[in-house]
Amino acid sequence: MVASTHWTATASAQAVLERGGNAFDAAVAGAFVLHVVEPHLNGPGGDLVGIFATALRPSEPVVLMGQGPAPRNATIEHYRAQGFDLVPGAGALAAAVPGAVDAWLMLLRDHGTWELGEVLAFARDYARSGHPLLAKVRSTIDAVSELFEHHWPSSAALWMPDGVLPGADELFTNPAYADTLDRLVAAGSEADSREARIDAARQAWSSGFVAEAAARFAREPHRHSSGTDHAGVIDEQDFADFRASYEPATTLEFRGVTVAKSGAWGQGPALLQSLAILDGFDTTHLDPSTAVGAHTIIEAQKLSLADREAYYGDVEVPLTHLLSAEYAAQRRALITRSASREFRPGAVPGVTAYRPPLQSAVDLVESTGFAGSGEPTVSPAGVTAGDTCHIDVVDRWGNMISVTPSGGWLQSSPTIPELGFCLGSRLQMMWLDPNAPSALVPGRRPRTTLTPTMLFRDGHPIAALGTPGGDQQDQWQLLYLLRTLVGGYSAQEAIDAPAFHTTSFPESFWPRTWEPAGAVVEGRLGAAVIDELRTRGHIVTVSGDWSLGRISSVGRDPASGLLTAAANPRGAQGYAAGR
Repeated sequence: MVASTHWTATASAQAVLERGGNAFDAAVAGAFVLHVVEPHLNGPGGDLVGIFATALRPSEPVVLMGQGPAPRNATIEHYRAQGFDLVPGAGALAAAVPGAVDAWLMLLRDHGTWELGEVLAFARDYARSGHPLLAKVRSTIDAVSELFEHHWPSSAALWMPDGVLPGADELFTNPAYADTLDRLVAAGSEADSREARIDAARQAWSSGFVAEAAARFAREPHRHSSGTDHAGVIDEQDFADFRASYEPATTLEFRGVTVAKSGAWGQGPALLQSLAILDGFDTTHLDPSTAVGAHTIIEAQKLSLADREAYYGDVEVPLTHLLSAEYAAQRRALITRSASREFRPGAVPGVTAYRPPLQSAVDLVESTGFAGSGEPTVSPAGVTAGDTCHIDVVDRWGNMISVTPSGGWLQSSPTIPELGFCLGSRLQMMWLDPNAPSALVPGRRPRTTLTPTMLFRDGHPIAALGTPGGDQQDQWQLLYLLRTLVGGYSAQEAIDAPAFHTTSFPESFWPRTWEPAGAVVEGRLGAAVIDELRTRGHIVTVSGDWSLGRISSVGRDPASGLLTAAANPRGAQGYAAGR
């Protein structure tokens, strides 16, 4: 069974399963297709976070770490000298070392069964022969068309051939990226084993033609989101030094289920903190469809996200304390009938809570031209609020994987002509303040928002899920978990139900603004619930009825082996398949 944010990725992954491949073969095949068909949401120059369990070790959740670090010359001093108070939101100075491709190839080598050429054939064919261009890809290109025309000519050449915007659903090709995939496959053609052939492709990426072309191109000054021109700092050694890895998951028990997330170099443990806080409330406070439930959930999320800002990063994080029952009880006691307008990180013995600058979005919209938030919302300067894509796969043997790939958006930085893709912009999540746990430090990973989830019961994986949505990813997944684990909803019912999230925390993406007591809700939540939230002090923005959340999931019943999948109907783009 496969669920993903785009039908072509789902179809490609399902085809792999039907031809005897396992979940890992299928996930890699679908992921490279996502590079081609959702280039505004992810790309080869980006990153990923995954979580999986194998049929051989079903009780052991493993995190797939594909988040590259800051380049070795990316120092606070250098960025300050360039005139920056924040890492820019677009341009090569925002680029972490790309991590997604190496992580996918490592996963295929270690846990897949197919040859690299077979797995990449789907993406290569879509890139060379064409695919219907999504309307949202076209609208993204349109939003940054002047930037492309006047400052990023290599992007204009790819995305606006002959100066013409492509039409929605027009057949679109990217022959340069097809050539890149062919060259990765060819790099291992003389090797004598499947594993060696994949390793040769990884080497061609990290120390061969990809690293050479990307580093050379990034050195050319180009327009950044600041409105000024700068050269990037990433170089070939940065590519050569990075390797994807596997890590143990961070887990929490909630209502008889083990919830598994990444470490606190990502935002995943914030979901666990929210669950720990909410676990002390009765069921009436855990229903997202009621006013008291929505209020309680929003207030719990504010507390967890404040801790995310105060403590999380690629540093030593006091997670044992933050996830303890005693600490959760202290945080729970702060929730009252009224919406808090404060930024309230908790107190951890021996650790100073970092307090980031709290800037109003209203003030910064006027000064920066930032276009707001959405999926994807892009300003003429190439800035987005940080959306992405997602894929989940479970196979007949019981292998299960959930991965959220992102970054390397077509609007992140200029297209590298020889490669057919651009670098990412994940460094915008790092602060130019040495006191921050997510401070910009060479070799340190940005505190990413990518955060898939896996659920276990009695030592067996029962579900995997995730969603695009930047800072909202764990917020929307929390609603899913409460509805399925407490409310008794099916996976599809939970995905379809009305969603909401808080904006009462500093955003992870440039320009790092917040809205005290802010809440965004789907209109389907209902007038009575929305009115009650406002009465309690929430500053509510009502979005479209089907506008929030992009969750997909797969599941497996360990007793019967029955496989299930569910996909998001919003945007008529997500898809679930299996047989």
